[in-house]
Amino acid sequence: MNTNKSRVFRSALLFAFFVGIFAFGDAAGAQRQQKGTGFAALTDAEKTTMILMREEEKLARDVYIQMYEFWGATIFSNISVSEQRHMDAVLQLLVKYGIPDPVAGNAVGVFTNQDLQKLYTGLIAQGQLSLWDAYRVGRAIEEMDLTDLQKAIDETEKADLENVYANLLRGSFNHLDAFNFHLDSLQ
Repeated sequence: MNTNKSRVFRSALLFAFFVGIFAFGDAAGAQRQQKGTGFAALTDAEKTTMILMREEEKLARDVYIQMYEFWGATIFSNISVSEQRHMDAVLQLLVKYGIPDPVAGNAVGVFTNQDLQKLYTGLIAQGQLSLWDAYRVGRAIEEMDLTDLQKAIDETEKADLENVYANLLRGSFNHLDAFNFHLDSLQ
């Protein structure tokens, strides 16, 4: 009997402890928000960049999906999976800051940004000329991403944005190396 009462008491104690932690966490979070120490609002430039990054990652993913379907080269399938993870990372930031997702509901090859739509069409056409051209398309996409991601990092002081962009930057360096390796193997 005592063991049952002891278990009930411990369970009640743990329950009260966790309720207290959650209540304290919520109160502390509310106080930080009131004092202005919560996450700061984004600048218009940061919002614009985040939206662009989401669509640029989609551009890379969509082009690589199409190049894999056209050429069957595994590199495109592997990197398109990575680009999906990049898209997901930027989506988490969009959700965190309450920014509508520019690619929500868009099929492969469909973009809100008309400049990216035109770029996609051109990259697909170029990538279908030869496997070598398809690898060059991959290299061009990664070089564009590296430039834009470095600019995004340079233009923000928000740690969460910098961390996500830095991770994407490392991924793009790896993708660029992979495309350069494949280009070298064809020469």
